[in-house]
Amino acid sequence: MKVTTLEDFYKEASLVVPEGINKELGHFNVFKLHELAAAGNKRTTMPYNRRDYYKISLISGKNRAEYADKVIDIEKNALLFATPKIPYHWLPQDDKQHGHFCIFTAEFLTQSKSGVVLDDLPIFRPGGYPIFQLSDKVAEDILHVFNKMFDEIASDYIYKYDLLRNYVLELIHYGQKLQPLTALHPTHNASARVSSLFIELLERQFPIESPHQKLSLRSAKDYADRLSVHVNHLNKVLKQNTGKTTTDIISSRVVQEAKILLKQTDWNISEIAYSLGFDEIAHFSNFFRKHTSFSPLGFRA
Repeated sequence: MKVTTLEDFYKEASLVVPEGINKELGHFNVFKLHELAAAGNKRTTMPYNRRDYYKISLISGKNRAEYADKVIDIEKNALLFATPKIPYHWLPQDDKQHGHFCIFTAEFLTQSKSGVVLDDLPIFRPGGYPIFQLSDKVAEDILHVFNKMFDEIASDYIYKYDLLRNYVLELIHYGQKLQPLTALHPTHNASARVSSLFIELLERQFPIESPHQKLSLRSAKDYADRLSVHVNHLNKVLKQNTGKTTTDIISSRVVQEAKILLKQTDWNISEIAYSLGFDEIAHFSNFFRKHTSFSPLGFRA
């Protein structure tokens, strides 16, 4: 699966790649969809791939979003938060598309500069809900933040990027306020910490970006050993906090990645099976059929 870099983004948008784009200071920019179209980038579909930068988009129009293995239909206005970890595909369903978006790297919002750890924010946590349908009033409020970004990035204020970080955080907090309260509720007890560390360890193995890459942690015992807890204790706390067993959670995430690899790569079934930790194609096929009712080839077709 192709990983879109910042350089790829600028080239595909028919824009000049900014100098020093890979410097440690991080990168930020903000765009209007209609201006990109005027510059020669006629494509409105966002290809299904992983990007090595973060993106926040405000888009108006009828659309469909494919996020990991979920499909979300958007009737009018949407706010989308995209991370480098999970691919998405944006499919316009009409010709009346308008919108704004900003892109930034993790270095732009490091903890020392922003006071936050990006991947600890609820809006960017694995398994979260990063796409929100908006009323016209809420869309107008968010548009105001984007307009402040456009004004500031064009200014000669020497601290403008500090101010732009604040505007990015304003969008992030706006999105987090749209989430269910349960998604934002902090957890501090020991079992919740073990659950959180397990999910982090699980997600750290993804995405699978090469058929030569193989999951190093595959079983409940693998994770328990890495976390220095007994496998029964890990299973108990996960059941308490998520309602699912360790094996259920691992299997669900492996199935999700399998679907992505089957649909979005040209790897053969043997390569996909190997990368997901299966030594035999038959074991992978039986596993996939058990969880989806499809064979791998049947799902790919």
